[in-house]
Amino acid sequence: MSAQSVPASADVVIVGGAAIGSSVAMHLAADPGFAGSVVVVEKDPTYQFSASALSAASIRQQYSSPVNVAISLYGIGFLREIGERLSVDGDRPDIGLHEGGYLYLAGEAGAPVLREVNALQTGMGADIQLFDPPGLQARFPWLDTEGVAAASWGRSGEGWFDGWGMMQAFRRKARSLGVVYVDDEVTAVEREGGRVVAVRLAGGGRIACGALVDAAGASGGRQVAAMAGVDIPVVARKRCVFAFTCRGEVDGSPLVIDTSGVWFRPEGRRGAEGQMFICGGPPSTPEADDEPDAGRDFEVEWSLFEEVYWPALATRVPAFEAIRPGRAWAGHYDMCTLDHNAIVGRAVGAANFYLATGFSGHGLQQAPAVGRGLAELVAHGAYRTLDLSALGHERIVENRPLLERNVI
Repeated sequence: MSAQSVPASADVVIVGGAAIGSSVAMHLAADPGFAGSVVVVEKDPTYQFSASALSAASIRQQYSSPVNVAISLYGIGFLREIGERLSVDGDRPDIGLHEGGYLYLAGEAGAPVLREVNALQTGMGADIQLFDPPGLQARFPWLDTEGVAAASWGRSGEGWFDGWGMMQAFRRKARSLGVVYVDDEVTAVEREGGRVVAVRLAGGGRIACGALVDAAGASGGRQVAAMAGVDIPVVARKRCVFAFTCRGEVDGSPLVIDTSGVWFRPEGRRGAEGQMFICGGPPSTPEADDEPDAGRDFEVEWSLFEEVYWPALATRVPAFEAIRPGRAWAGHYDMCTLDHNAIVGRAVGAANFYLATGFSGHGLQQAPAVGRGLAELVAHGAYRTLDLSALGHERIVENRPLLERNVI
Protein backbone atom coordinates (compact mmCIF):
# COMPACT_ATOMS: atom_id res chain seq x y z
CA MET A 1 0.00 0.00 0.00
CA SER A 2 1.43 3.37 -0.96
CA ALA A 3 2.01 6.14 1.58
CA GLN A 4 -0.73 8.18 -0.11
CA SER A 5 -3.35 5.57 0.80
CA VAL A 6 -2.30 5.18 4.43
CA PRO A 7 -5.06 6.46 6.73
CA ALA A 8 -4.09 9.60 8.61
CA SER A 9 -5.65 8.31 11.82
CA ALA A 10 -7.39 5.35 13.40
CA ASP A 11 -9.04 4.67 16.71
CA VAL A 12 -6.91 1.53 17.06
CA VAL A 13 -3.69 0.66 15.26
CA ILE A 14 -2.48 -2.95 15.51
CA VAL A 15 1.14 -3.74 14.64
CA GLY A 16 1.30 -7.26 13.21
CA GLY A 17 -1.39 -8.87 11.09
CA ALA A 18 -0.84 -12.59 11.62
CA ALA A 19 -3.11 -14.75 13.79
CA ILE A 20 -2.95 -12.69 16.99
CA GLY A 21 -3.18 -9.26 15.40
CA SER A 22 -5.94 -10.27 13.00
CA SER A 23 -7.91 -11.94 15.81
CA VAL A 24 -7.75 -8.73 17.85
CA ALA A 25 -8.80 -6.74 14.78
CA MET A 26 -11.68 -9.06 13.94
CA HIS A 27 -13.01 -9.14 17.49
CA LEU A 28 -12.82 -5.36 17.78
CA ALA A 29 -14.64 -4.82 14.50
CA ALA A 30 -17.29 -7.41 15.46
CA ASP A 31 -17.91 -5.93 18.91
CA PRO A 32 -21.32 -4.18 18.83
CA GLY A 33 -20.11 -1.78 21.52
CA PHE A 34 -17.17 -0.58 19.43
CA ALA A 35 -17.79 1.80 16.53
CA GLY A 36 -14.21 2.95 15.91
CA SER A 37 -11.80 2.42 13.05
CA VAL A 38 -9.11 -0.28 13.08
CA VAL A 39 -5.90 -0.31 11.03
CA VAL A 40 -3.49 -3.27 10.96
CA VAL A 41 0.11 -2.56 9.92
CA GLU A 42 1.94 -5.63 8.61
CA LYS A 43 5.51 -5.41 7.33
CA ASP A 44 5.43 -8.76 5.48
CA PRO A 45 2.11 -9.36 3.73
CA THR A 46 3.38 -12.77 2.52
CA TYR A 47 3.59 -13.94 6.17
CA GLN A 48 6.16 -16.50 5.02
CA PHE A 49 8.31 -16.13 8.15
CA SER A 50 5.49 -15.67 10.65
CA ALA A 51 4.90 -18.14 13.44
CA SER A 52 1.37 -18.56 12.08
CA ALA A 53 2.81 -19.97 8.86
CA LEU A 54 5.64 -22.04 10.35
CA SER A 55 3.95 -23.42 13.47
CA ALA A 56 2.94 -27.04 13.95
CA ALA A 57 -0.51 -25.55 14.78
CA SER A 58 -1.91 -27.50 17.69
CA ILE A 59 -4.10 -26.90 20.73
CA ARG A 60 -4.16 -28.42 24.21
CA GLN A 61 -5.76 -27.91 27.59
CA GLN A 62 -2.94 -29.66 29.45
CA TYR A 63 -1.59 -26.64 31.31
CA SER A 64 -1.08 -26.11 35.02
CA SER A 65 -2.30 -22.50 35.21
CA PRO A 66 -6.06 -21.84 35.18
CA VAL A 67 -5.83 -18.94 32.74
CA ASN A 68 -4.12 -21.08 30.08
CA VAL A 69 -6.61 -23.93 30.54
CA ALA A 70 -9.51 -21.48 30.19
CA ILE A 71 -7.97 -19.88 27.10
CA SER A 72 -7.71 -23.27 25.38
CA LEU A 73 -11.19 -24.40 26.43
CA TYR A 74 -12.55 -21.30 24.72
CA GLY A 75 -10.17 -21.83 21.80
CA ILE A 76 -11.32 -25.37 20.98
CA GLY A 77 -14.94 -24.24 20.98
CA PHE A 78 -14.04 -21.44 18.58
CA LEU A 79 -12.11 -23.77 16.26
CA ARG A 80 -14.98 -26.25 16.19
CA GLU A 81 -17.31 -23.43 15.09
CA ILE A 82 -14.88 -21.48 12.92
CA GLY A 83 -16.84 -22.15 9.75
CA GLU A 84 -19.80 -20.26 11.18
CA ARG A 85 -17.93 -17.67 13.23
CA LEU A 86 -15.62 -16.49 10.44
CA SER A 87 -17.80 -17.06 7.37
CA VAL A 88 -17.86 -14.26 4.83
CA ASP A 89 -20.68 -14.05 2.27
CA GLY A 90 -21.51 -17.70 2.84
CA ASP A 91 -17.90 -18.84 2.39
CA ARG A 92 -17.09 -20.94 5.46
CA PRO A 93 -13.41 -21.53 6.29
CA ASP A 94 -12.31 -25.10 6.97
CA ILE A 95 -9.15 -25.53 9.05
CA GLY A 96 -9.16 -29.34 9.13
CA LEU A 97 -9.35 -29.58 12.91
CA HIS A 98 -8.32 -33.06 14.04
CA GLU A 99 -8.91 -33.77 17.73
CA GLY A 100 -6.24 -36.44 18.06
CA GLY A 101 -5.23 -35.28 21.54
CA TYR A 102 -1.95 -34.64 23.29
CA LEU A 103 -0.24 -37.52 25.08
CA TYR A 104 2.22 -36.46 27.77
CA LEU A 105 4.61 -39.14 29.02
CA ALA A 106 6.17 -38.70 32.47
CA GLY A 107 8.87 -40.55 34.36
CA GLU A 108 8.89 -41.15 38.11
CA ALA A 109 9.82 -37.55 38.90
CA GLY A 110 7.12 -36.04 36.74
CA ALA A 111 4.27 -38.43 37.49
CA PRO A 112 3.03 -36.67 40.68
CA VAL A 113 2.86 -33.34 38.85
CA LEU A 114 0.95 -34.93 35.98
CA ARG A 115 -1.63 -36.29 38.41
CA GLU A 116 -1.88 -33.00 40.31
CA VAL A 117 -2.47 -30.81 37.27
CA ASN A 118 -4.98 -33.33 35.93
CA ALA A 119 -7.25 -32.45 38.84
CA LEU A 120 -7.16 -28.79 37.80
CA GLN A 121 -7.73 -29.55 34.13
CA THR A 122 -10.66 -31.92 34.60
CA GLY A 123 -12.13 -29.67 37.29
CA MET A 124 -12.33 -26.89 34.71
CA GLY A 125 -14.04 -29.16 32.18
CA ALA A 126 -11.14 -30.50 30.12
CA ASP A 127 -11.46 -34.10 28.89
CA ILE A 128 -8.10 -35.48 30.05
CA GLN A 129 -7.47 -39.14 30.93
CA LEU A 130 -4.61 -40.44 33.07
CA PHE A 131 -2.87 -43.77 32.35
CA ASP A 132 -0.58 -46.02 34.31
CA PRO A 133 1.92 -48.00 32.18
CA PRO A 134 -0.34 -51.05 31.61
CA GLY A 135 -3.26 -48.85 30.62
CA LEU A 136 -1.03 -46.81 28.33
CA GLN A 137 0.28 -49.96 26.63
CA ALA A 138 -3.26 -51.26 26.13
CA ARG A 139 -4.45 -47.98 24.58
CA PHE A 140 -1.37 -47.36 22.40
CA PRO A 141 0.22 -50.79 21.79
CA TRP A 142 2.84 -49.41 19.40
CA LEU A 143 4.39 -47.37 22.25
CA ASP A 144 7.33 -48.60 24.34
CA THR A 145 6.51 -47.68 27.94
CA GLU A 146 10.03 -48.19 29.33
CA GLY A 147 10.76 -45.36 31.75
CA VAL A 148 7.17 -44.09 31.76
CA ALA A 149 5.47 -43.91 35.16
CA ALA A 150 2.31 -42.07 34.09
CA ALA A 151 0.72 -40.52 31.02
CA SER A 152 -1.96 -37.93 30.33
CA TRP A 153 -4.07 -37.90 27.17
CA GLY A 154 -6.65 -35.45 25.89
CA ARG A 155 -9.49 -37.66 24.67
CA SER A 156 -11.19 -34.66 23.06
CA GLY A 157 -10.61 -30.94 22.80
CA GLU A 158 -6.94 -31.27 21.86
CA GLY A 159 -5.27 -31.82 18.52
CA TRP A 160 -4.01 -29.94 15.48
CA PHE A 161 -5.31 -27.84 12.61
CA ASP A 162 -4.38 -25.65 9.64
CA GLY A 163 -2.81 -22.62 11.30
CA TRP A 164 -2.33 -20.78 8.01
CA GLY A 165 -5.99 -21.31 7.19
CA MET A 166 -7.05 -19.95 10.58
CA MET A 167 -4.92 -16.85 10.18
CA GLN A 168 -6.31 -16.17 6.72
CA ALA A 169 -9.86 -16.68 7.99
CA PHE A 170 -9.30 -14.06 10.71
CA ARG A 171 -7.85 -11.64 8.15
CA ARG A 172 -10.66 -12.12 5.67
CA LYS A 173 -13.33 -11.70 8.32
CA ALA A 174 -11.62 -8.60 9.71
CA ARG A 175 -11.47 -7.02 6.25
CA SER A 176 -15.13 -7.80 5.65
CA LEU A 177 -15.93 -5.88 8.85
CA GLY A 178 -14.06 -2.79 7.69
CA VAL A 179 -10.57 -3.30 9.08
CA VAL A 180 -7.90 -1.68 6.91
CA TYR A 181 -4.59 -3.50 6.35
CA VAL A 182 -1.49 -1.44 5.56
CA ASP A 183 1.55 -3.17 4.07
CA ASP A 184 4.32 -1.25 5.79
CA GLU A 185 6.65 -1.33 8.78
CA VAL A 186 6.36 0.71 11.95
CA THR A 187 9.66 2.53 12.53
CA ALA A 188 8.70 4.87 15.36
CA VAL A 189 6.05 5.31 18.03
CA GLU A 190 5.18 8.82 19.17
CA ARG A 191 4.27 9.42 22.81
CA GLU A 192 2.96 12.40 24.68
CA GLY A 193 3.32 11.87 28.40
CA GLY A 194 1.82 8.53 29.35
CA ARG A 195 0.02 7.96 26.06
CA VAL A 196 0.86 6.81 22.56
CA VAL A 197 -0.36 9.27 19.93
CA ALA A 198 0.89 7.99 16.58
CA VAL A 199 3.08 5.55 14.67
CA ARG A 200 5.44 6.39 11.83
CA LEU A 201 5.99 4.03 8.92
CA ALA A 202 8.98 3.09 6.78
CA GLY A 203 7.09 4.27 3.71
CA GLY A 204 6.84 7.78 5.12
CA GLY A 205 3.31 7.63 6.47
CA ARG A 206 2.09 8.62 9.91
CA ILE A 207 -1.03 7.24 11.58
CA ALA A 208 -2.42 9.02 14.62
CA CYS A 209 -4.07 6.55 16.98
CA GLY A 210 -6.31 6.40 20.00
CA ALA A 211 -4.80 3.08 21.03
CA LEU A 212 -1.88 0.93 19.86
CA VAL A 213 -1.68 -2.88 20.04
CA ASP A 214 1.68 -4.64 19.76
CA ALA A 215 1.11 -8.00 18.07
CA ALA A 216 4.38 -7.95 16.14
CA GLY A 217 5.47 -11.44 17.20
CA ALA A 218 8.99 -12.78 17.35
CA SER A 219 10.23 -10.53 14.58
CA GLY A 220 9.19 -7.25 16.14
CA GLY A 221 7.30 -7.50 19.43
CA ARG A 222 10.18 -6.35 21.63
CA GLN A 223 11.26 -3.69 19.12
CA VAL A 224 7.81 -2.12 18.84
CA ALA A 225 7.47 -2.08 22.63
CA ALA A 226 10.86 -0.39 22.94
CA MET A 227 9.74 2.30 20.49
CA ALA A 228 6.90 3.01 22.91
CA GLY A 229 9.30 3.16 25.86
CA VAL A 230 8.33 -0.26 27.23
CA ASP A 231 10.85 -3.02 27.95
CA ILE A 232 9.65 -6.62 27.59
CA PRO A 233 11.69 -9.85 27.83
CA VAL A 234 10.65 -11.26 24.45
CA VAL A 235 13.16 -12.76 22.02
CA ALA A 236 13.01 -14.94 18.92
CA ARG A 237 13.98 -18.55 19.65
CA LYS A 238 14.47 -20.92 16.73
CA ARG A 239 12.72 -24.28 16.62
CA CYS A 240 13.05 -26.88 13.85
CA VAL A 241 10.33 -29.23 12.60
CA PHE A 242 11.15 -32.40 10.67
CA ALA A 243 8.88 -34.60 8.57
CA PHE A 244 9.34 -38.33 8.04
CA THR A 245 7.34 -41.27 6.71
CA CYS A 246 6.87 -44.57 8.52
CA ARG A 247 5.57 -47.77 6.91
CA GLY A 248 4.97 -49.47 10.23
CA GLU A 249 1.64 -49.41 12.02
CA VAL A 250 1.35 -46.47 14.40
CA ASP A 251 -2.41 -46.19 14.30
CA GLY A 252 -4.42 -43.49 16.05
CA SER A 253 -1.38 -41.59 17.22
CA PRO A 254 -1.99 -38.41 19.19
CA LEU A 255 0.59 -35.67 19.48
CA VAL A 256 3.05 -37.44 21.78
CA ILE A 257 5.43 -35.55 24.05
CA ASP A 258 8.14 -37.96 25.18
CA THR A 259 9.92 -37.87 28.53
CA SER A 260 12.92 -36.52 26.58
CA GLY A 261 10.94 -33.49 25.42
CA VAL A 262 10.87 -34.67 21.80
CA TRP A 263 7.38 -34.65 20.26
CA PHE A 264 5.74 -36.14 17.18
CA ARG A 265 2.33 -36.32 15.55
CA PRO A 266 0.74 -37.63 12.34
CA GLU A 267 0.44 -35.30 9.37
CA GLY A 268 -2.33 -36.02 6.90
CA ARG A 269 -3.68 -39.43 5.98
CA ARG A 270 -1.75 -42.63 5.51
CA GLY A 271 -0.73 -43.11 1.90
CA ALA A 272 0.87 -45.78 -0.24
CA GLU A 273 4.31 -44.95 1.17
CA GLY A 274 3.09 -45.07 4.77
CA GLN A 275 2.07 -42.48 7.34
CA MET A 276 3.76 -39.11 7.43
CA PHE A 277 4.69 -37.62 10.79
CA ILE A 278 6.24 -34.37 11.91
CA CYS A 279 8.43 -34.00 14.96
CA GLY A 280 10.39 -31.47 16.94
CA GLY A 281 11.66 -30.78 20.39
CA PRO A 282 13.95 -28.67 22.52
CA PRO A 283 17.21 -27.20 21.20
CA SER A 284 20.33 -29.32 21.10
CA THR A 285 21.45 -28.01 24.50
CA PRO A 286 19.65 -26.03 27.22
CA GLU A 287 22.25 -23.29 26.76
CA ALA A 288 20.99 -22.69 23.21
CA ASP A 289 18.01 -20.83 24.61
CA ASP A 290 20.35 -18.46 26.44
CA GLU A 291 21.86 -17.23 23.19
CA PRO A 292 20.95 -13.86 21.66
CA ASP A 293 17.80 -13.32 19.64
CA ALA A 294 17.62 -15.64 16.60
CA GLY A 295 16.98 -12.66 14.35
CA ARG A 296 16.60 -13.78 10.73
CA ASP A 297 18.07 -17.25 11.29
CA PHE A 298 15.76 -19.75 9.63
CA GLU A 299 18.40 -22.35 8.78
CA VAL A 300 17.40 -25.93 9.62
CA GLU A 301 19.71 -27.72 12.07
CA TRP A 302 19.70 -31.10 10.37
CA SER A 303 21.92 -32.68 13.02
CA LEU A 304 19.12 -32.27 15.57
CA PHE A 305 17.07 -34.91 13.78
CA GLU A 306 19.89 -37.39 13.27
CA GLU A 307 21.54 -37.03 16.67
CA VAL A 308 18.73 -36.08 19.07
CA TYR A 309 15.18 -36.45 17.79
CA TRP A 310 15.29 -39.69 15.78
CA PRO A 311 17.10 -41.71 18.49
CA ALA A 312 14.49 -40.62 21.05
CA LEU A 313 11.63 -41.40 18.66
CA ALA A 314 12.96 -44.85 17.72
CA THR A 315 13.39 -45.71 21.41
CA ARG A 316 9.82 -44.75 22.22
CA VAL A 317 8.18 -46.14 19.05
CA PRO A 318 9.99 -49.21 17.65
CA ALA A 319 8.28 -48.73 14.28
CA PHE A 320 10.22 -45.47 13.92
CA GLU A 321 13.50 -47.35 13.66
CA ALA A 322 12.80 -47.66 9.92
CA ILE A 323 11.65 -44.37 8.43
CA ARG A 324 12.17 -42.19 5.36
CA PRO A 325 13.18 -38.62 6.31
CA GLY A 326 11.44 -35.79 4.47
CA ARG A 327 11.43 -32.03 4.43
CA ALA A 328 12.15 -29.76 7.38
CA TRP A 329 11.75 -26.12 8.28
CA ALA A 330 12.70 -23.68 11.03
CA GLY A 331 10.49 -21.09 12.68
CA HIS A 332 10.62 -18.80 15.68
CA TYR A 333 8.87 -18.72 19.02
CA ASP A 334 8.34 -15.21 20.40
CA MET A 335 9.73 -16.43 23.71
CA CYS A 336 8.97 -14.65 26.96
CA THR A 337 12.20 -15.38 28.80
CA LEU A 338 10.69 -14.70 32.24
CA ASP A 339 8.28 -17.64 32.24
CA HIS A 340 7.45 -18.82 28.68
CA ASN A 341 3.94 -17.36 28.93
CA ALA A 342 2.28 -14.64 26.87
CA ILE A 343 2.27 -10.96 27.85
CA VAL A 344 -1.26 -9.68 27.28
CA GLY A 345 -2.97 -6.45 28.28
CA ARG A 346 -2.24 -2.79 28.95
CA ALA A 347 1.43 -1.91 29.25
CA VAL A 348 2.53 -0.49 32.56
CA GLY A 349 3.30 3.21 32.12
CA ALA A 350 1.45 3.64 28.82
CA ALA A 351 -2.30 3.92 29.28
CA ASN A 352 -3.32 3.23 25.68
CA PHE A 353 -0.55 0.83 24.63
CA TYR A 354 -1.54 -2.85 24.67
CA LEU A 355 0.65 -5.94 24.46
CA ALA A 356 -0.13 -9.26 22.78
CA THR A 357 3.26 -10.89 22.48
CA GLY A 358 5.64 -13.42 24.04
CA PHE A 359 3.39 -16.41 23.32
CA SER A 360 6.34 -18.83 23.45
CA GLY A 361 4.89 -21.27 20.93
CA HIS A 362 1.24 -21.03 22.04
CA GLY A 363 0.10 -18.14 19.86
CA LEU A 364 -2.09 -19.96 17.35
CA GLN A 365 -4.07 -21.89 19.93
CA GLN A 366 -4.46 -18.80 22.10
CA ALA A 367 -5.37 -16.40 19.27
CA PRO A 368 -9.18 -16.76 19.54
CA ALA A 369 -9.40 -16.08 23.29
CA VAL A 370 -6.65 -13.44 23.40
CA GLY A 371 -8.16 -11.64 20.41
CA ARG A 372 -11.54 -11.53 22.10
CA GLY A 373 -10.16 -10.57 25.51
CA LEU A 374 -7.87 -7.82 24.27
CA ALA A 375 -10.65 -6.41 22.09
CA GLU A 376 -12.84 -6.19 25.19
CA LEU A 377 -10.09 -4.47 27.14
CA VAL A 378 -9.49 -1.90 24.39
CA ALA A 379 -13.15 -1.26 23.64
CA HIS A 380 -14.60 -1.38 27.17
CA GLY A 381 -11.68 -0.85 29.51
CA ALA A 382 -12.02 -4.27 31.15
CA TYR A 383 -12.16 -7.99 30.38
CA ARG A 384 -15.77 -9.10 30.18
CA THR A 385 -15.92 -12.80 29.32
CA LEU A 386 -12.51 -14.20 30.26
CA ASP A 387 -10.13 -12.53 32.68
CA LEU A 388 -6.64 -12.54 31.17
CA SER A 389 -5.08 -10.36 33.87
CA ALA A 390 -2.83 -13.23 35.04
CA LEU A 391 -0.92 -12.71 31.77
CA GLY A 392 -0.61 -8.97 32.31
CA HIS A 393 2.50 -6.85 31.94
CA GLU A 394 2.46 -6.16 35.68
CA ARG A 395 3.93 -9.60 36.40
CA ILE A 396 6.88 -8.75 34.14
CA VAL A 397 7.54 -5.42 35.85
CA GLU A 398 7.23 -7.02 39.29
CA ASN A 399 9.25 -10.12 38.31
CA ARG A 400 6.43 -12.53 39.20
CA PRO A 401 6.78 -15.50 36.82
CA LEU A 402 3.68 -17.48 35.89
CA LEU A 403 5.33 -20.86 35.65
CA GLU A 404 3.83 -23.85 33.87
CA ARG A 405 4.42 -27.29 35.33
CA ASN A 406 3.62 -29.38 32.28
CA VAL A 407 5.96 -32.33 32.02
CA ILE A 408 8.27 -31.89 29.03
